[in-house]
Amino acid sequence: MNRPIVPALVAGVLAALLSANPASRALAAPSDPSTNNDFTHFEEGQGSRGSEVFKGHCAMCHANGVGNAPPVTILGLMPPGSILNALSNGAMRAQGSSLSQDEKIAVSELLAGKKVSAAEEDHAPMCKGRAAAFDYNEPPPFPGWGLTDANTRAIPTGLGGLNSGNIGKLKLKWAFAFPDAQRARSHPALAGGAIFVGSHMGDVYSLDRETGCVRWRFHAGAETRTGVVVSSWKAGDRTAKPMVYFGDLVGNVYGLSALDGSLVWKVKADRHPSTTMTAAPTLYGKLLYVPVSSLEEAIIQPSYECCTFRGSVAALDARTGALVWQTYMTPAPKDQGLNDAGARRMGPSGAPIWNTPSIDVKRHQLYVGTGDNYSSPATPTSDAIVALDLGTGRMNWVYQTRRNDAWNVACGTPDKTLCPSEKGPDYDIGAATMVATASNGRDYVLAGAKSGDVYAVDATTGKLQWNVKAGRGGVLAGVYFGMAVSGDRVFVPVSDADDHEPHSEPARPGLYALDLKTGKYLWKVPDTGESCKGRPRCVPGIASAISVTGNLVIAPGTDGWIRIRDARTGKELWSYDTTVPVTAIGGATAKGGAMGGGVGPIAYHGELIMPSGYGFTGKIPGNELLVFGVK
Repeated sequence: MNRPIVPALVAGVLAALLSANPASRALAAPSDPSTNNDFTHFEEGQGSRGSEVFKGHCAMCHANGVGNAPPVTILGLMPPGSILNALSNGAMRAQGSSLSQDEKIAVSELLAGKKVSAAEEDHAPMCKGRAAAFDYNEPPPFPGWGLTDANTRAIPTGLGGLNSGNIGKLKLKWAFAFPDAQRARSHPALAGGAIFVGSHMGDVYSLDRETGCVRWRFHAGAETRTGVVVSSWKAGDRTAKPMVYFGDLVGNVYGLSALDGSLVWKVKADRHPSTTMTAAPTLYGKLLYVPVSSLEEAIIQPSYECCTFRGSVAALDARTGALVWQTYMTPAPKDQGLNDAGARRMGPSGAPIWNTPSIDVKRHQLYVGTGDNYSSPATPTSDAIVALDLGTGRMNWVYQTRRNDAWNVACGTPDKTLCPSEKGPDYDIGAATMVATASNGRDYVLAGAKSGDVYAVDATTGKLQWNVKAGRGGVLAGVYFGMAVSGDRVFVPVSDADDHEPHSEPARPGLYALDLKTGKYLWKVPDTGESCKGRPRCVPGIASAISVTGNLVIAPGTDGWIRIRDARTGKELWSYDTTVPVTAIGGATAKGGAMGGGVGPIAYHGELIMPSGYGFTGKIPGNELLVFGVK
């Protein structure tokens, strides 16, 4: 599924929390429930049409505490247009398909406590003069989400421009407030003097990096939660036609002109109706490698023929979007008989990919980490590190980290008709694979899983070299989206959020450094949760990607703080609380929150760029993009 996507929680309108809202453009920052002492509109709406719809279609999860489905107090933070769009076009469209338009509007307005209104415009000003001009002298400094082809998320000191001597001078330069947003989970890309970034509402922006004004805005069909990738060109070539690539919540992949945001092509990553895009694609050579995930495991109706989605990597022609090859992670599903409700059981299925592929130039192959199976039988390619040939998609080797992990959201509900016999534990590989060469000359492929494990395998054979359990792990825990590696140091962020499941060991949220050659700990910085005291929905740990530049590790937390630590010792050198509201360009209010969902910090020429806000799985919402500078 999306996945870390919350296992038991995606079953409800939580999936709506993923959706975009083209119909609504409220400019106010998300309200803070700690100051919202009047949530009477839901109770006052009992007996209304919206209330009847909620009882019949939503209450099983959201009124009964199923898994981690958000209660109505959390849903009430959403704008009504977001809920409506989720039921009509977004993650809840399957559940909303049986509702009339009036019923969708009624339940959306009941939950939000507001009327669905017409769209409003952004506050952010459009660029003029020099700020509007595309800089042909600045090709992308980073090839994609992983900041290197190998996904190491390592930034050379000279390029990053940050060091222990100047980070004390880091000050907020400007902030951008994403309209009507509860989260900011699209990893930015830099090129042409601009920051390219997607939004909760489905807009992709080109922002002038110096001032934050809007050069152009493109509206996709649904939330843009993947990172953005920009194709490169030769500096100074004014005939260049660079492109911008990203995916949306409903499984579309886009290629836009980086110059003006015009659509060049748009394709569906997979024909399956539950297809979704969670991770940024990888651009290498002439091909765009797209990791394909799904929301199918969130469907819990016993009458559903579960399940038929197959995770895959699709290689597209970067210029045209034409499919070159597509490699599926499971065989085609077959009829497995009837379930207790009389519906067909289909399988195998699942093994979604919700992490960005890494590139191994030496071996001409890419690596991805897969998730669990959705239905029985479990396959050898679930919860696995998979090596594919770059040119053909041939599967060169597979290292499976955990066998027999088949799971779907029904496993966390009272009616377990669709729950496969394996019953989980739902320990996908979430953190993107990395290719790293140690000082001993050995090439490793590294991956992190929701179990809290870090794996290092030989890049040529796929044979395990070492395995360290850095975190306790869990359905909503472990190593989530992105580690980093520099030299012989591997930096591991751990979430370990409470998933309400029994565990035999305590949670270990925090940041850890391992030796690349052996996996032995170099240092540990556990998160005690002290910063969460008195902060609603605050969760200790790190659920986002991290970055390293020189002897600095930049780690955004689920508690809303960005922290910079000494890479040699783990000592904290600088921190910033993103939850403090600031005035954004154009006068809107920007307010950050938890950081997660694949975003990560970028250091570039003495600036620090970071989105903040992860109103998802019960974490602190936010709506901002922050740009700091040392000058």
